[in-house]
Amino acid sequence: MRAALVALLVLAGVVLWATNTWLSERFSENTRVRAELRATLYSGQLQSELQRNSVVPMMLARDPALISALSSGDFATTSARLITAQKDIGAASIRLLDASGRTVAATDRQLLGTNYVGAPYFVDAMRARDTVFTVAPSEHGGFEFVYSRVIADSTRTLGVIVVGTDLTRLEQSWAGISDAVAVTDSTGQVILTTEGRWRSLPLDEALAIRPAPSAIERAFQVTTDWSNTPADAWVKGRAVMQTETRIPFRGWRMYNFTTYESIRERVFAVLAMEATVFAVLAAAVFYVLSRRAQRRTVAYMRESADLRALNARLTREIAERERVQRELRVAEQTVQQSSKLAALGEMSAGVSHELNQPLAAMKTYLAGARLLLDRGRSDEALSSFQRIDDLVDRMGSITRQLKSYARKGGEAFEPVDLRAALSSALTMMEPQLRARPVRIIRNLPRKPVMVYCDRIRLEQVLINLLRNAIDATKTVKDPRIEIGIETGAQAVVTVRDNGPGVSDLDKLFEPFFTTKKPGEGTGLGLAISSGIVADFGGRLTAHNAEDGPGAVFEMALPIYDPDGGRADAPLAAE
Repeated sequence: MRAALVALLVLAGVVLWATNTWLSERFSENTRVRAELRATLYSGQLQSELQRNSVVPMMLARDPALISALSSGDFATTSARLITAQKDIGAASIRLLDASGRTVAATDRQLLGTNYVGAPYFVDAMRARDTVFTVAPSEHGGFEFVYSRVIADSTRTLGVIVVGTDLTRLEQSWAGISDAVAVTDSTGQVILTTEGRWRSLPLDEALAIRPAPSAIERAFQVTTDWSNTPADAWVKGRAVMQTETRIPFRGWRMYNFTTYESIRERVFAVLAMEATVFAVLAAAVFYVLSRRAQRRTVAYMRESADLRALNARLTREIAERERVQRELRVAEQTVQQSSKLAALGEMSAGVSHELNQPLAAMKTYLAGARLLLDRGRSDEALSSFQRIDDLVDRMGSITRQLKSYARKGGEAFEPVDLRAALSSALTMMEPQLRARPVRIIRNLPRKPVMVYCDRIRLEQVLINLLRNAIDATKTVKDPRIEIGIETGAQAVVTVRDNGPGVSDLDKLFEPFFTTKKPGEGTGLGLAISSGIVADFGGRLTAHNAEDGPGAVFEMALPIYDPDGGRADAPLAAE
């Protein structure tokens, strides 16, 4: 029994050390994944804000009222017009500069008469003759983010319209959720951050700013260094995990810093439970030792003592079994709750993945419609509102698809023309296609290709395949996407890109598997798409192209033919 006690103590030390190592790695990875998801959300908010303001200078540069004011020199009502536009658009500030760089109209009337002839946004706009984005130091500290564009008539340059973008409110929202967030430009300088001391510094210098720790803080630091893997960085004297996300805008990067405190709390909770279990076992060993000595003494006195000892042992075993059963029930409830949380996380990531594209398109259409209404072009604005209405219906249909997580859906099935669904998907992808030149080659039948499915979910699959193809061609010099529809025993939609291809095809359709960089994808798109196609009675497959670079995705669906026949239609190349 003494040897068993020593072995128990050794085993306790080994188990506690192994548990600490394993759980620290596991919880650290979970925390990193959540930080990457938050970084994806933050970068999306930043890009959305920048894209929303990028179209404003182009709209205002074509405003006849502004052109007339610059030509005639009459700016009596121009500032009021800019203030109205600012309220409708939501921009931080709008300024109108004449050809000499003098402020002739502004939403902030205190700036009237100020000359910005040497400002970078004025000089760049006069040179570029197009909308330019400039990050310049602000007079009140920090940075000023502006879009500017030259205003000209048919004969000469009249002035420059300058639209300021307020990104500080994003910093305030980030500060309420994350421990620390920083955005750097292409040179590595911090331009947005929740830590005011970091602004305008290179990230390495910003992270080097560390206050002198007290004795208690040094003790906590030693404990953190012992119980965690080496920290990525230090913020306010605390070890943090650093997550980097590339923002597809002018070489910007976002850095997320998360402390290890939540990780240690969960690890220590498990370690405390294990230590309690080993303490109970050690106490049981001591108890057994004392009871054995006592039984030996009593055995010499009366034989009935053996019966009492046996009865006591049986009582302990019954109590131990009841305790184990209670712990088993608690463990089962914990596993059930974890499964529910995992399913909820997967469902939320899938809905966010599908709704991101319509939301980005709606913001662009809404900003354009407001400007068209201001100019009295109501007919053109109605077209934008119709598109927004279609997108709202689409988002409503997407949210209704949540019931597919619990049961199979078939109420929305109808005959759908694959060509029309592909056209709608390309319309939804129009903002991405405009952001970067990609050559689209379509090879479609002349006659309709009808399949029986849910149109909204079919378009979701097509949009996901097109988005993956666009992402795969980011590093290609001449990006190209080929889309084809073939009819035979089944209708087959083929999407091929000329990117680098897929390295691991076996895991491609597994949930949370992605070939993209951290922060650029959740790994749910293809898994969800494969499930949708399976609901339609079809199959989604992928392979690397044999006659060149790139990947090929094929979606096969049963052809809908109420007459029971099949017509082979000739193909027309576009």
